Amino acid sequence: MPTILELAGLPALATGFELLGSGGGGATTMLELVLRSSPNWPMTVHDVEELDPSTPCLGAAFVGSTMLLTERLPGLAPFAPLIAAAERWLGHHVPVVCSLEGGGLNGLAPFTLAGHRRIVDADLTGRAVPGLDQMSLLVDGVPGIVVACDTGAGGVALVQTDRALDIERVVRASTIQAGGAGGLVFAGFTVGDLREHAIVGNTARALSIGTAYLEARSGPLDGLAAALGGRLLAEGRITAIDPDAVDQHVTAFGITGSAGEVHRLVARSENLAFMTDGRLEAAAPDLIVVLDAISRDILEVTDLSRARHVAVIQLDGPAWWSRFPHRTRYVTPSAYGLDGLDGAA
Repeated sequence: MPTILELAGLPALATGFELLGSGGGGATTMLELVLRSSPNWPMTVHDVEELDPSTPCLGAAFVGSTMLLTERLPGLAPFAPLIAAAERWLGHHVPVVCSLEGGGLNGLAPFTLAGHRRIVDADLTGRAVPGLDQMSLLVDGVPGIVVACDTGAGGVALVQTDRALDIERVVRASTIQAGGAGGLVFAGFTVGDLREHAIVGNTARALSIGTAYLEARSGPLDGLAAALGGRLLAEGRITAIDPDAVDQHVTAFGITGSAGEVHRLVARSENLAFMTDGRLEAAAPDLIVVLDAISRDILEVTDLSRARHVAVIQLDGPAWWSRFPHRTRYVTPSAYGLDGLDGAA
């Protein structure tokens, strides 16, 4: 059965996607504001099993700096020229849209296309990730993927290749030319491809955990973690911030626990691993969520600062990534160049 999403459910949905961002993916505020004024409420979200598997589908997302998107707002139809280019290349209309990245602001991206396309509950990550080569369709080697992205000044770049690295490099170069942020569309796949090669049901999960979070946020932290289906890993104060000596994009945050424990959070653009007294407690693809322990705000990596009182919660990552070894190796800490942090018990 399809899910009917009312406008009143938007805050819970956005909160759920912020939790699934695992410290990355960008704040959802911008797209929440856009969607609040949409004329298309209520919106229908279809399960992948409801739709004909041969139906063409596309995925939409923003790439580049999420901070830039808050300073330079996208236009009223940011994906329209990209979708038009992809459809011209394919030679047919694409009536269904999914999310590319199921964590952070991009979880909401397909809802901006409601009224023009049917929304299907599937995405290509189930969490925030930094690399386009980590999109599930590319990880599984689904052929025929077409990618369109902004190049700036109204320009569009289109790539069709079976090599994921080509997509990563061309899109990144185009995004830099576009000013550091822009739109992205994947096409050339079907709803049937999503059934096996994507994370299904993640929108429903976001809505569920977002609702649970809003209902339990004012209660005890361990109760909040339990309401989310997770576990409380730590509560304490950030006492050290140590950039990695080799990789400038990696930072380790030292957290002194309320009972004197020594915690360590390792992050890039997302939270990747968490240790207590030298023991690995959680690691990607599981989700490591950091909250302000006082306000209960969901924090991104860029929000973490010395002396901030935080709580750390672990949520199960999408099972899709752990189903086969070739998938897992794309999302564990070693995929980011961090050795010795895979496989938390």
